[in-house]
Order: sequence, then C-alpha cells, then structure tokens
Amino acid sequence: MYRYMKVGLVHFMAFPTTMRGNGPVLETIRALATDDYFNAIEITTIADREERQQAKRILETSHMTIAYGAQPRLLTAGLNINDLDEERRKEALTVLFDGVDEAYEMGASGFAFLSGKYDEENKEQAFGRLVESTKEICRYAKSKGDLKVVLEIFDYDVDKKSLIGPASLALRYVEEVRKECDNFGLMVDLSHIPLLHETIEEAILPIKDYIVHAHIGNCVVKDPALEGYGDQHPRFGFPNSENDVDEVADYLTILLDIGFLNKEHPPIVSFEIKPYGDEDPYVVIANAKRTLNEAWARL
Repeated sequence: MYRYMKVGLVHFMAFPTTMRGNGPVLETIRALATDDYFNAIEITTIADREERQQAKRILETSHMTIAYGAQPRLLTAGLNINDLDEERRKEALTVLFDGVDEAYEMGASGFAFLSGKYDEENKEQAFGRLVESTKEICRYAKSKGDLKVVLEIFDYDVDKKSLIGPASLALRYVEEVRKECDNFGLMVDLSHIPLLHETIEEAILPIKDYIVHAHIGNCVVKDPALEGYGDQHPRFGFPNSENDVDEVADYLTILLDIGFLNKEHPPIVSFEIKPYGDEDPYVVIANAKRTLNEAWARL
C-alpha cells in the first residue's frame, strides 16, 4: 500500500490533550516518528516556540511527510471564516494566517481548515464569505511559498454543522475557488461520510477531480443517545458505529478507482481516530493499523 499512499496519523486527534498546542506534544510526536508504519503525520499548533523547534528537528530527522491541521485553531476559539460579522471573519482569517506561517515553519506540505456554521436563510451570503476567505488564505499561502491549501469536508447538520458540507455544495465551492487559486483542493474523511447522509460514492465521485487529501475514521450516527454519537472519531469496532474493515476497503477501492491513490505521487491518507473515555491512545492506534492492513488485503 505504500506504493499508492503515504500512511499518516492525525497526531492531535490521537492525542487530544495536545490539541491546544500544549501537553505531551514532544513525547507523542517522538513516539510516532519512531513508528515506521507511518510515513506522514498531521500536526497542529505547538504553543511553546522551543518545543516547536524541537518537534521540527524530530520530524526533519524522521523522514516523514508533514501536514498541518488548523481545524483546532478555529474550533477551540469558536471562530468561523464564513462569519457574516466582518470583524469576526477577519479574526478567523488572522488565526489561519498565523497557522500558515507555522505550517511553513514546520516544513508542512499542506494546510487544512474547515468551513463554519451557517443559518439556512443566510446560506448564500455565508457561501460568498467562505469563498472570499478561502481565496485570501490561498493567496497568503502562495505568497510564502509552495503550500497546498485544503478544506476538510464536515457534516452540515449533526455535529460541526459546517457549510461544506454536502458533495454538491463542495463541488460548487471548489470550482469557484479554483477559478483563481490553483493551490487549493478538498479533503474527504470516511468518518464524516455517514454524518453527511451520503454513501461513499455519493460523497466522493462528484468531487473526485479536486480531492488532494484523505482521512480514514469512524463515527456513530444512528441515535443521539448512543455513546460516541457525532463527530467523535471513535476506534474501529466501536459499539453501534458505522465504519470497519469492509467500509475502509470500499473507501480505498473507490480512491484507487478514481486515481487518487496512485504510484506516481502517492497522497497522504491519514487515520483520524480518537480515544473514547479512558482508552489508551496507543491501543487505539494499533487498532487502526490492523483495520487498514485487513482492508488493504481485501483489495
């Protein structure tokens, strides 16, 4: 499978105490850097500058591909880049510009973010703000160097309630941004597809020409009363969850069929998984590896 993709892990989701840039950042990054199953890692902000420099040295030594996820920077601060309040939108953009700077500092190849909440009656206005904000991020990133800007598609009515969103709107959005910005693409996430009320085909095929990054994960969506409901990224095999070996195999098959997984320029495909309750992060990571190994063996 390494001929077709760079297998990665979203560090700050597997170790959620690091999501705000604090906690056991170095210890956990070092643990992943010494695990040769992974040849990619997705990081977020690291608050302490000296720790950030130490993490950079570890990752430079590791020979891993690095991607930067700015989603926590927006979510933990309650910021929204399609906010109709212009001051709040500018605040969100400033936070993302800081993230772009940090992504370059860390040697990242890609920079990911998400769209914000919206009201149905103001949906078109929010869409316009999102397009405007995205173009600003892309232009800022390009002014600094070569960095792929990526929007991760989230649910629109369950948990994050993000504007992007259903595949039809994601397609309209990416086509609009690409008119001016060639450094932009979309990220699909297997864990979000059931939350979008779409099949894997419905979520991927309409936007297949614009996918530049992928996540593998799981979710619970059958009933809000169930443990792990929503966008919680539980381990594979979690009670009442949607995705396991079969679904991962189907997802990979479609990503192969559309040419996203390829031998010429293998893309990053990362696990986005999170320990539930007092689960051990390292056992949850081992669970993910076993799931991918079994799924790939079925292709």
